[in-house]
Amino acid sequence: MGGSGADGTNAGKRPNEQLSSWFVRSGWSKGELARQVNRRARQMGAHHISTDTSRVRRWLDGEQPREPIPRILSELFSERFGTVVAIEDLGLRTAHQSPSVSGVDLPWAGPQTVALLSDFSRSDLMLARRGFLGTSLALAAGPALIEPMQRWLVPTPTGDTGGRSDQSGAPRRATRLSTPELDLLESTTAMFRQWDAQCGGGLRRKAVVGQLHEVTDLLQEPHPAATTRRLFTCAAELAELAGWMSYDVGLQPTAQKYFVLALHAAKEAGDKPLGSYILSSMSRQMIHLGRPDDALELIHLAQYGSRDCATPRTQAMLYAMEARAYANMGQPSKCKRAVRMAEDTFADAGLDGEPEPDWIRFFSEAELNGENAHSYRDLAYVAGRSPTYASLAEPVMRRAVELFRKDEEHRRSYALNLIGMATVHLLKREPEQSTALAEQALHVAKRVRSERVNTRLRKTVDTAARDFGDVPEVARLTEKLTAQLPETAEAV
Repeated sequence: MGGSGADGTNAGKRPNEQLSSWFVRSGWSKGELARQVNRRARQMGAHHISTDTSRVRRWLDGEQPREPIPRILSELFSERFGTVVAIEDLGLRTAHQSPSVSGVDLPWAGPQTVALLSDFSRSDLMLARRGFLGTSLALAAGPALIEPMQRWLVPTPTGDTGGRSDQSGAPRRATRLSTPELDLLESTTAMFRQWDAQCGGGLRRKAVVGQLHEVTDLLQEPHPAATTRRLFTCAAELAELAGWMSYDVGLQPTAQKYFVLALHAAKEAGDKPLGSYILSSMSRQMIHLGRPDDALELIHLAQYGSRDCATPRTQAMLYAMEARAYANMGQPSKCKRAVRMAEDTFADAGLDGEPEPDWIRFFSEAELNGENAHSYRDLAYVAGRSPTYASLAEPVMRRAVELFRKDEEHRRSYALNLIGMATVHLLKREPEQSTALAEQALHVAKRVRSERVNTRLRKTVDTAARDFGDVPEVARLTEKLTAQLPETAEAV
């Protein structure tokens, strides 16, 4: 029977047709959904939840479950369908949430940004189970996401960032962090970023969150204005990286919250190119969640906000992400134009001799080819598995794979592009070539802590098994994947 806290209201209930529709399309049985709810509740620390098939039946009949059940169901269906399935979409009601923890419409002011970063990172560190932040997080999408992010462009009133006062009103003496100490903080962030590229988001996520919390502690002390700006830049980079690692291991609401806080910190630092990079990460997440319209809005916001200060490499990355959004919207002419702009702009990268920030160093020739190839691949899927777009993707993806094979630092990107190449061969109905590449990706995936890599690999092999199950190589790879990369209770 349902445990305490899982009961809901029954008064005047009618069958919940919205929940029933999502449930039927999911292909889950009532028992399967009950087991997933219980597992997710345990991960969140809600050990009082004990759902069974009769409880699921009552939800479908119109019973309103109490928190955290609505949020758990929202997460499970969002992950199942690869798009944001809000609590309201399931015909359920949500409890009132504190705006300081839930949502993305936050105050654009330095002290509040520091406080929110501190609270959120501390909560994440205190919850040992995969970063689930209780029952208060939900993904934002559409106008609820885009409109608050547009405020990134609104100028902030200038003020003294380093002269806080104590309770008597007297100015507090600024703390002096030495230049070598600040340099060390920044180099540590670069080191974390390198670890993420090599090993995936699952290996050092908590360390990054811990470092972010330390930096927010420093930001609560008075500093000279230049030092405060450098600390806000460091906080923005760490929060973006914490968001990226959360995204990589499948913690989508947590990732979005970190991205939003990172953008706030970048605004306080006055770093528009960094803000555009953070928006590109948010855009990539929206593409992953099946929201290309939102992704395009975020990229256009990034391009507009950094048009006069971003380096050619950063601009090329933004064009490549614009192409991905157009591809997923099924707009081939705009996609191809953005691909050309990415290639042309990348050709100018580094020509002026100006040093570039570490966060854009990842966008190499290999990454450019990988992004553009995935745009063509995505076009092929949107166009009904078009062989024309698959043929466009193949040489570009092959070049990306060749370049990443030589790059020991970006192992996760190598795996993702091997999988991308495997999907291109599936589109071209070449299952033997596809399985050979997928098997190479499996070798890399076993050494990379990335649920994103694992999920894409499983999905690709599942597609091969569905379309070409009678091909011996496909059958062998399916067995090998099940044995060597099993789904665990920790996967989300």
